[in-house]
This record gives sequence, C-alpha cells and structure tokens, in this order.
Amino acid sequence: MTRVFHGVPEVLAAVGEHLGYSDWHRVTQDQIDTFARATGDFQWIHCDAERAATGPFGRTIAHGYLTLSLVPVLSKQVYAVEGVAMEMNYGANKIRFLAPVPVDSRIRLGVQLQEVVEGGSGAQMVMVMTVQIEDVARPACVAEVVYLLVP
Repeated sequence: MTRVFHGVPEVLAAVGEHLGYSDWHRVTQDQIDTFARATGDFQWIHCDAERAATGPFGRTIAHGYLTLSLVPVLSKQVYAVEGVAMEMNYGANKIRFLAPVPVDSRIRLGVQLQEVVEGGSGAQMVMVMTVQIEDVARPACVAEVVYLLVP
C-alpha cells in the first residue's frame, strides 16, 4: 500500500522511518535486452544466454544500472508526495551494487526516509533505496537517492 504524504511538513515528520516495500518485480531477458539497446551495453554477461550459462553466474544478469533505473517505478508503489508542485530526481550521494540480479529473479524495493533538508528551491529528501532479490540475503543495490520537492 502506497504511503501518501500531504506536503513537506508530513514528510519532515517521517524522517527516520522505513516507508515500506514495493511489490515483487520479475526481471526478464527482454527487459535486460531493451536496456542494452538503450545504453549500448551488450556485454555477454547480460545479453548472451549461451555464453553466460558457462560464466560465473550460470545465466545472464541484469545490468547494475538497470537495477538502479527500476527504483523510480518501484518507489511509486511505496510512497507519494502530494501538495507540492513537483518531485524530481536531484541525484545520488552513494550507490553500491552488492549482488548480481540473475535473469528471471524477482526484486523489490525497500525505502527509508533518511533526511529532509529544506532550502530556497524546495526540500531535499534523502532516501535509502534497497533493492532486494527474493530468497537472497545480500541486497542487489543500495542507493542513497536525493529527490527535490518543489513547492
């Protein structure tokens, strides 16, 4: 269930809270191949199923940046901010890819609201986004992402 914040004051009151988890999302070979076409990254561990079967992961794996690029769509299942003109990606303080995401794995996103910094152009929300792989202890990706809430 999506947690809805009504304006910056409600966001400020939630600093430090874990906001929840997205639904599980299956990462398919079609999605990996589409990402490869968009970025020009056709490395064999992502796109060559036959060669990848004999490689270190036993099958193809998602690009780390594909995993990261799923954060915005998955985060919409976790939280929304209403009562602002716009929420926009402002950047990232730290990103780590800790475990490979094999093709056909299911991933989900956990979101923690770490910090909110108010300033002249709006409020910056610092969110810790953790991409988990079903039945794998180590997360695929942990990213400290910054969003700007524009009044």
